[in-house]
Amino acid sequence: MWAVSTLTMLVLAGLLPDFRLQSADGDSATRIGVTAALGAGAFGLLSAVVWPLLVRLLLLVPALVLGLLVFFLNGSLLLLALRLNPSGRGEAAPETAVIVAAAMSAVASATGAALAVRDDDAYRRRLLRLADRRRRSTPPCPATPGLVCIQLDGVGHDVLTAAVREGLMPTVARLLGTAGGGLPSHRLTPWRTDWSSQTGASQLGILHGSTFDVPAFRWYEKDRGEVMVCNRPTSAAELQRRATAHTGDGGLLTVDGASRGNLFSGGAGEQALVLSIAARRRGRENRSRAGYFAYFSDPANAVRTALSFVAEVGRELGQSLRARAGKQRPRVSRGGLYPLVRAFATVVERDVVVAAVMGDLLAGRTAVYADLVAYDEVAHHSGPHSTDAAKVLRRLDRSLALIEKAAEHAPRPYRLVVLSDHGQSPGETFRARHGLTLADLVRSGCGLPLSRRARRTLPGTGHREDGGSGTEARAAVRAALRRPDEEDGTRHPAGTGAEPVVLASGNLGLVSFPDVPHRMTKEEIDARHPGLLTTLADHPGIGFLLVRSEEHGGVVLGPCGTEIPLAELDLRPGPLAVFGPGAADAVRRTHSFPHTADIMVNSRYDPAAGEVHAFEEQIGSHGGLGGAQSRPFLLSPLALSAPAEEGAEPVGAEHVHDVLRRWLGESDGPQVPLETDGGRRAA
Repeated sequence: MWAVSTLTMLVLAGLLPDFRLQSADGDSATRIGVTAALGAGAFGLLSAVVWPLLVRLLLLVPALVLGLLVFFLNGSLLLLALRLNPSGRGEAAPETAVIVAAAMSAVASATGAALAVRDDDAYRRRLLRLADRRRRSTPPCPATPGLVCIQLDGVGHDVLTAAVREGLMPTVARLLGTAGGGLPSHRLTPWRTDWSSQTGASQLGILHGSTFDVPAFRWYEKDRGEVMVCNRPTSAAELQRRATAHTGDGGLLTVDGASRGNLFSGGAGEQALVLSIAARRRGRENRSRAGYFAYFSDPANAVRTALSFVAEVGRELGQSLRARAGKQRPRVSRGGLYPLVRAFATVVERDVVVAAVMGDLLAGRTAVYADLVAYDEVAHHSGPHSTDAAKVLRRLDRSLALIEKAAEHAPRPYRLVVLSDHGQSPGETFRARHGLTLADLVRSGCGLPLSRRARRTLPGTGHREDGGSGTEARAAVRAALRRPDEEDGTRHPAGTGAEPVVLASGNLGLVSFPDVPHRMTKEEIDARHPGLLTTLADHPGIGFLLVRSEEHGGVVLGPCGTEIPLAELDLRPGPLAVFGPGAADAVRRTHSFPHTADIMVNSRYDPAAGEVHAFEEQIGSHGGLGGAQSRPFLLSPLALSAPAEEGAEPVGAEHVHDVLRRWLGESDGPQVPLETDGGRRAA
C-alpha cells in the first residue's frame, strides 16, 4: 500500500504543475523518491488515525454536508502530511492538494481491495473497519444460523423475474439456479399487499406485525387535526408506537437484531438510518446517525462515495436531458433537488446501509433487516421498466453479492432472504392524462372556485399536486440534514373551514372534510355536495370510490350510478373486478380502519397495459390497487420452510411478518419473544 501510494504521488507530481516534491533548484531521483515515500507514509497515517476522529466530531454536521466536505478534509490532511515531511520538500496549492488527496485515496482503496481478494483475513478486517461495528458485550457467537433480510424497495415480482431473464441480476439468477445450470438454493414467491401498497404500511407490517389503521401513505386524522405521512420522522415514530401497542411485542428484531435504512426499527437494539428514531433528540438512545460514521471513517470510502455521488448527479442530468430532447412519454419533471435526492438514494444510502449490514454479519448478529431504496426512487421518475431503473437493478445485484461475500466470512452461518415491500405500476399521471388534479376535480364537484390553471388543459408540465413525491429517499435526506418535518399545510384543525383536504398516495386518493368530526356517510356527503360523488365516480380516470353508508355500512361506487354494498362484493365485484382477486377483502379491511378518509378514491386501472394514473407526479407509482404495485416478491432459502402452502401466496404484510417469525424459530435458530404472541393475535 505504501509503495503504491508513493508511486501515485510521484506520478501526480509529474502531471500537476502546482504539486512539487523537490526544491526549486532540483533534487536527485533518490531524494525525490524519499520525499514521496515520507509524504505518502504521513498521509496514510493521518488518514488512518486523524480521519476517523474528524468524522466522529463531524457527526454533528448533516450527513450530506459531510459528503461535500470529504474533498476539503482529505486535501487538508495531505497539506498537513507535506508540512510534517522531514525532507521539507513537499508543496502543493490548496486546490491541487484536493485532487492529489482524492486520487491517492481512490488508488489506495483499489489497491487494498485487490490485495484483500486473495487474503480472507485481510478482507474480513477491511469489512469490519468499514462498518466499525463494536459489540458492547462479547458473548460467544452461537453456531445456529442467523437471518439477514434485504428489502429491495419497490421491485415487483414481475420486474425481478424479467431482470433475471435479461441477465441484469446474475446474483439472484444464481440463487434461483437459472445461471449456468446450477442447482437452486432459493425459491421465489410472490405475495400480495394490502390496498395501501406502499412502504409505510408494508414495512410496518413486516417488522412490527400490524398494518392496522394505515389506510394510505398520507392521510388526514380528524381527531388530531393533522396529516400523517409515513416518511415523516414524527409520523413514523407514532405509527411504530401504535403498532407496538396493537401487537403487544416490540417487533421482529427485538433479540440481537439490527435495523438498517428502514422507516421503522423492528425493535432492534442496533439501528442506523432508521426514520422512526430520527425525530428524537440526540442521545444514547438515538444511534441512527452512527451508520454514517461507520462508513465515512474510512477516507477511501468517503472519497469513492463522493465521486460516485457526483457521477450519479451527472448521470441523472444527462438522462433527464435525453428524455426531454426525445420527447419521451410519459414524463415528469426531474429538476430542482431531485438529482441530489436520487444520488443520495442510489449512492450514499446504499453504500452506508450495505457497509452496516456487512459489519452486522461479521459481528455475528442474530437478525438483520435492511432497506435499499434506490430502485424505488428512480422508477418513480423514470418508470419501472426504464433503462435508468435497469441500471439501478444491476447495482443492487452487486450489493447483494457483497453481502453474500461478507456472510462467507461471518462467525456463524447466515440465511439470506431478499424481499420487496411493493411493486410499481407504470402509467401517465392523472393530471397529464386528464388536464387537472384530483384536488381540482373534488373542488369542481363541491362547487368551489377553480384556479385559472385548473380550468385549462395543461398536460405534462410536471406540476406537483401535494408538494413532493412521497418517496423514502426524500425522507432520508431530510433526516440526514436534520431538518424539521415539513408542514406543507398539514394541520387542519376541526371546524376551521369547509374546504376538503385532498391527499394523494400514488394512484390512491383520500378526501376528508376537516370541519366534520366523524367519518361522513354517503348520505351526508350527498346532502352537503350533491354532485361530488357522481362527479368522481363518473370520471374516466377514476376506478372506484369507497364511502361509508348509513344503510349498508359501506359501499363501493362506480360509474353510471353503480353502488355495491361491501357485503355483496364477492358476488357482485362491479368496478373491482378488473383489480383481481383479493381486492374486495382489501377494501373491506380498509373500511374498518378508524382513520379511513370520508372518500377513498382509486384511479382507473387498464389490465391490458398494466397501467394506472397516479394522483401524484409519478410515472411509476404505488399506493393503491391496480397492477404490479400490489405484487412484490419473497426470495427465500430452500433450507427454510415454504412461505405458504403449495399454490398459495402470502396475503398482506402481516402474513409476511408471521412467515419471518416462523423462519427465525426454525432449526433452533434466532428467536423473537413469543410469550405475547397470543395477545398479539387477539389484538
